[in-house]
Amino acid sequence: MKQLDMIYEGKAKKVFLTDDPNVVIVDYKDDATAFNGLKKGTIVGKGAINNRMTNFLMRKLEEQGVPTHFVEEIDDRKTYVKKVDIIPLEVIIRNKAAGSFSKRLGIPEGTALKCSTLEFSYKDDDLGDPLINSYMAKAIGAATQEEIDTITDYAFKVNDFLKAFFREIGIELIDFKLEFGKTADGTIVLADEISPDTCRYWDIETGEHLDKDRFRRDLGDPEGAYQEVFKRLGFGE
Repeated sequence: MKQLDMIYEGKAKKVFLTDDPNVVIVDYKDDATAFNGLKKGTIVGKGAINNRMTNFLMRKLEEQGVPTHFVEEIDDRKTYVKKVDIIPLEVIIRNKAAGSFSKRLGIPEGTALKCSTLEFSYKDDDLGDPLINSYMAKAIGAATQEEIDTITDYAFKVNDFLKAFFREIGIELIDFKLEFGKTADGTIVLADEISPDTCRYWDIETGEHLDKDRFRRDLGDPEGAYQEVFKRLGFGE
């Protein structure tokens, strides 16, 4: 397939049309942002790591019955994916208290939760991606009840698989963000990415942060953290 015009550039990715109307190219960048774009920087090599890690995990999730937008990896930074209309909800799954959850509820980071939680944020950078519930999502037309039910089911399936998968390589999955989209025929699929940009990974033994919090909180060496997760997945050995 031939790469055509760029149709979108976000904080971490560019998207290009192809000569197939149902397929686009995602090109991952090394740019890093935090706090809704207020903090900006670069994590050298993260574009390639996030691209290859996302593709690897999405292939695994397809095997678990979770449909994704993945089509084919082009190179280290570019991938063919199904063209989707993104459902304007960020889906956040939490297994332990951390980040904004801890701040909002006054619960210390690392506190085990009695069950995994699911939150929705309305995707709107200008509004700061505010938290909403399923009733609000339906009321503003962000999603139907059927779509919310499907997304919720897929999100917990993703969590069950990823928690067990990362535990096997000595990493605890604290929380993560997912996005879903609809293909031309209306099928809901997992989109966006699964990477240290969108997940909180803590080393099981040491509690070391192996994710974008190293950039977000000035913990140092974010490149090393991304590379460590990548290595444990079996890449670069």
